[in-house]
Amino acid sequence: MVRQIVIVVALIAAAGAMWWFFASSQEEGGATEARSSPSAVKVEVAEARLGEIAEVIEAVGTTRPIQSIDVIADASGRIDEILFETGQRVEQGQPLVRLDRGIQEANLAGAEAELADIRVQLERARQLVTSRAVSEARVDELEAAFLAAEARVAAERQRLRDRTTNAPFSGVVGLREGDVGARITDTTVLTRLDDLSVIELEFQVPERFFGAIRLGQTVKATSTAFPDTVFAGQVAAIDTRIDAVSRSFRVRAELPNSDAGLPGGLFMLARITLTTRPDAVLIPEESVMAEGRTTFVYRIAGTPAEPKAERIEIRIGQRRVGEVEVVEGLAAGDRVVTAGLQRLRSGAPVRLSEPPGNPPSQRNVAERAP
Repeated sequence: MVRQIVIVVALIAAAGAMWWFFASSQEEGGATEARSSPSAVKVEVAEARLGEIAEVIEAVGTTRPIQSIDVIADASGRIDEILFETGQRVEQGQPLVRLDRGIQEANLAGAEAELADIRVQLERARQLVTSRAVSEARVDELEAAFLAAEARVAAERQRLRDRTTNAPFSGVVGLREGDVGARITDTTVLTRLDDLSVIELEFQVPERFFGAIRLGQTVKATSTAFPDTVFAGQVAAIDTRIDAVSRSFRVRAELPNSDAGLPGGLFMLARITLTTRPDAVLIPEESVMAEGRTTFVYRIAGTPAEPKAERIEIRIGQRRVGEVEVVEGLAAGDRVVTAGLQRLRSGAPVRLSEPPGNPPSQRNVAERAP
């Protein structure tokens, strides 16, 4: 019995010794391998390509009619007639509102009667002055009275005309702000008149683009009110001053609006294309890294059998959805790392893999917001 126990203990000891020997050998071999050939970092890459890119200024603004006024009567009184409907197109000189005219018509009739009487007296005095029945001084007095009477008639006629408010230009009238019988003053807004044949779009542009904006440049505008329509126009006016607070200047564009489809006060996004480069170098935006003021990427270098990551400083230009323009540092065809960047350092060996899924969709025009 004792002999059997001794044999079992010996076998167990031998097995333990063999296990320790093989484990130590594997650990030593693994450490040696790790010291001699470090593991490569698995990365995904993309190729820099040539594409068209444009420098575009984007700004938001508000539309206004080419001409727009608040329609206000030239006199105070009671509204006698309203001669328009909301949204109606009116022509220049067309009557819009008439006030009560009774007193002004009576005053005009009295002034005209006085003028007629003085005219008769003046004609008679001129006939009698040759026979010296009337003095020259009397003729002079009547002539002065005649001129004064003519002025009174002209004034009463103007007061009578002021009882009717006419459209100063052709356009579309807005909501009626008064009713027949209401008393108004010469500050009461009766309606609004807009000339919608052309719409002005005013927006702010950062001062760095002051030398790049020119009269006649094409402006394309969009609005959420018309999601499927792009309105094209031209730069019509550029402010001569830059705002000291916002460091921007005002630009006005004119958009044709012959069908009066665009109203005043509409919020719109304006785009002005400054330059277009058809051979720009483009890379995925996820490959770009920043460190302080330095921007860099990891480019694939080395041999096909032993690829390595090489840190390259770049200068970027325009950005657009999913892509960045590289102005300096890369050429078309260079491969850059897009995934696995966190574990990389310059010169590190890498193991390449294809990116999952399809590449991001491309856009034809770069967008640069102010």
